[in-house]
Amino acid sequence: MSSPDPKKTELSRLPRRIALAGLIGSLALASACTVRPLYSNAPLSTGSTVSANAELASIAIKPVNTRFGQQVRNNLIFGFGRGAGEPASPVYSLYIGVGEAVDSAAVVQVGTDQDEPTAGSVTLTANYILSDAKTGAKIASGTRAITSSFDRPRQEFASYRAQIDAENRAARELAEALQLSIAQDLVKHGKTAG
Repeated sequence: MSSPDPKKTELSRLPRRIALAGLIGSLALASACTVRPLYSNAPLSTGSTVSANAELASIAIKPVNTRFGQQVRNNLIFGFGRGAGEPASPVYSLYIGVGEAVDSAAVVQVGTDQDEPTAGSVTLTANYILSDAKTGAKIASGTRAITSSFDRPRQEFASYRAQIDAENRAARELAEALQLSIAQDLVKHGKTAG
């Protein structure tokens, strides 16, 4: 009977040691992670006693003048309140100013009788100021922009309708980006205030 070769035994244990070290490293990394769901029951602000959903639902959004700005506002009201509408007694006040830029991205009209579309894009840019509803103190401000593309056929009404659909898509996406940004601002505000 021969004794096992110490080099072969050591090499056979190497993959297990690497796997164990990787497992310990990933557990240490995961334990240091502070990621949590944005819309959980935990408060956004450190000193707050209400859930994240309730804190976002307490934001009143000031009226806007344009159709696409109103689309952004409506989507924000629906998103913040989860379909419940505007708050009766808001804690925060949000001013949004929404601008629009419509561009022709490409012109690919060939000299035929068929309606071949050209490409266009709508860019909605929102500037926002979040403030305390009681004191009027500015909590956060920022800018977000979303671009949505559309086909622009030669028919005037079809082109107009495609542009409106692109505005509506951009307004939905812009409202989602603003929701996330404002929730992050409330978390930062809670850390600095608390």
